[in-house]
Amino acid sequence: MADKNTRIAIVNHDKCKPKKCRQECKKSCPVVRMGKLCIEVTPQSKIAWISESLCIGCGICVKKCPFGAISIVNLPSNLEKETTHRYCANSFKLHRLPIPRPGEVLGLVGTNGIGKSTALKILAGKQKPNLGRFDAPPDWQEILAYFRGSELQNYFTKILEDDLKAIVKPQYVDQIPKTVKGSVGSILSRKDDTKSEEVVCEQLDLLHLRDRNVEDLSGGELQRFACAVVCIQRADIFMFDEPSSYLDVKQRLRAAITIRSLISPDRYIIVVEHDLSVLDYLSDFICCLYGVPSVYGVVTMPFSVREGINIFLDGFVPTENLRFRETSLVFKVAETATEEEVKKMCRYQYPNMKKCMGEFSLTITEGEFTDSEIMVMLGENGETRETVVHGKGSEVPILNVSYKPQKISPKFKGSVRALLHDKIRDAYTHPQFVTDVMKPMQIESIIDQDIQNLSGGELQRVALALCLGKPADVYLIDEPSAYLDSEQRLMAARVIKRFILHAKKTAFVVEHDFIMATYLADRVIVFDGIPSRSTTANTPQTLLAGMNKFLSQLEITFRRDPNNFRPRINKLNSIKDVEQKKSGNYFFLDD
Repeated sequence: MADKNTRIAIVNHDKCKPKKCRQECKKSCPVVRMGKLCIEVTPQSKIAWISESLCIGCGICVKKCPFGAISIVNLPSNLEKETTHRYCANSFKLHRLPIPRPGEVLGLVGTNGIGKSTALKILAGKQKPNLGRFDAPPDWQEILAYFRGSELQNYFTKILEDDLKAIVKPQYVDQIPKTVKGSVGSILSRKDDTKSEEVVCEQLDLLHLRDRNVEDLSGGELQRFACAVVCIQRADIFMFDEPSSYLDVKQRLRAAITIRSLISPDRYIIVVEHDLSVLDYLSDFICCLYGVPSVYGVVTMPFSVREGINIFLDGFVPTENLRFRETSLVFKVAETATEEEVKKMCRYQYPNMKKCMGEFSLTITEGEFTDSEIMVMLGENGETRETVVHGKGSEVPILNVSYKPQKISPKFKGSVRALLHDKIRDAYTHPQFVTDVMKPMQIESIIDQDIQNLSGGELQRVALALCLGKPADVYLIDEPSAYLDSEQRLMAARVIKRFILHAKKTAFVVEHDFIMATYLADRVIVFDGIPSRSTTANTPQTLLAGMNKFLSQLEITFRRDPNNFRPRINKLNSIKDVEQKKSGNYFFLDD
């Protein structure tokens, strides 16, 4: 019985409905039948309670629960003494904490629902770690004794004694207009403790937005505004939760450079980021988080940047000799089809076109696309790539179009199942669609939840399923990676690629996560010109030629990781960067 405490029983608060079932969990439990109180459900209970010390891990209750509300997971036994926090009985459990270091940027990488936000709250001093004792929380004296001998003891002592100030850039920037009112300039002036507002606004390209009201900002503008608000304040701990969503590649780098400019010997900087090439560029060292989403999360010791990201992708922690994912994630980019193969496919051609919207003008250079092909559009925000797709003229074959917008606002009242039934009735139950889209996007696990209660990542997965489920000739997908974690991004890219190939359709994708863009693209359309003024959509090019052109505009070079082939940004003016620019190779397919 040595391992009795290393079992974790989770009861989902949203799914468990004791008044609507026959308490199958309690009736079927062999321990209860032996007369012990392993599962307790009374008529007054809001949810079932499971004793983790009595549970034998048979899993019968998991199978019998009609609502799928119970999970029983066996934990590695070494984690027993390393519980940092637990909110209540039968709920999520966090083991260990990331270890921030002054004067360096700590990057956190891991799937959604694995404790990154809980860890940030604890490190910001907003949540007191209870070491798993939610019924009798320890005092600070005991917490400091628990962390004795580690860097975290010094860190928490500083928070308590020196009253360190922490600022967090929130994850969901589209919620900001609900709580913040006024113009961009007035809010920034009010928050500016460090007299750096001018410099930060220039770096984040906010100078022309100073008179605009916060509620009129787009997703990318809100993200840059939120980053600026944090960067201009005086604080000891800076935390950025997903600073790159909605930003284009150029803005992502500028945000990364701005965040790195905050480094000073006595400041702590922590960043949660799912765009792995940005995380690579931003961080000095990395902690991975693994576990089972919404059940438990474990934080690894700090690793170097390359090692940390590769551990996350491999799904194996060598220091703990532990595999946390069955498959490793590899970015082998498929070479595009040869010209001969392209000729055999059905071709659609479009002519030179021009479209004006107010002061903005867009010129489209003639080109063509084929079935089973994904075109990735590369350019800066404000170059209105969607216009390309909406602006097809009458000379183009009339095609049915399915569109997934960039911003997803949940207006539908009802469950995910009701929405799918309403919009894509035939597709969502079709065995091929279930295998290709529904299962890998994990729609089943949220199908009975209310649309209004979904997180950003869950909404994104539903929106992708809706877009692909609609019968169409062309699929227009705007930023499929927003709010998805790194693992889900690769899964979404695989789903889109497989679906387009099987269905013999065409997809136009706008994507700023560079790794996802390279993984998806068969060919690329590069935009150049002046954002928000006049832009040209060039004719489609091969992946290598298009990426080279795009990166030369941004003056960024990429190399490939020899282990898993992921693209890595070269640090500006590094030997590799200078070398590649000189030879004109901004992007590599092979190292």
